[in-house]
Amino acid sequence: MTRHHDSATRFFTVDQANAMLPLVRAITEDMVQLGRELFDRQQRLEYLKAAHRGSGDDPYVEELLQIEEELERQREKLAGYVRELQELGVEPKSATEGLIDFPAVLENRPVYLCWKLGEPEVMYWHELDAGFAGRQPLPAITLSDSSVEPDPEQ
Repeated sequence: MTRHHDSATRFFTVDQANAMLPLVRAITEDMVQLGRELFDRQQRLEYLKAAHRGSGDDPYVEELLQIEEELERQREKLAGYVRELQELGVEPKSATEGLIDFPAVLENRPVYLCWKLGEPEVMYWHELDAGFAGRQPLPAITLSDSSVEPDPEQ
């Protein structure tokens, strides 16, 4: 679910990210619910396939095929939620945990503002390569305006 920064990347301030949060939250809630259901169903399907492997005339083959078709439809719907978020300029990082990154600029370098479903607002940031484990509380200084591009020399 990761994107690379390019010249078309939108950079958010904390205020802009928080203003967009109601819409991002609504899409993320749907994405997480579906992502968790999809994960659980996929696990169940793998269990059922393993339990019925080797039986020549398995009466459940048709049912398993139907489950696989439904899983594919759910995967497509999940991909739609991911695309919706990406079109807003944010980067979904986990379909089951609801992790969302907002590209931003801090001290002339690109970073991510980091939000997780359940948090009331954007309160953390991390370096591009740090991920969720590298989250830090937002500094007291205001993050750069979205019109400011990161310094390519850094």
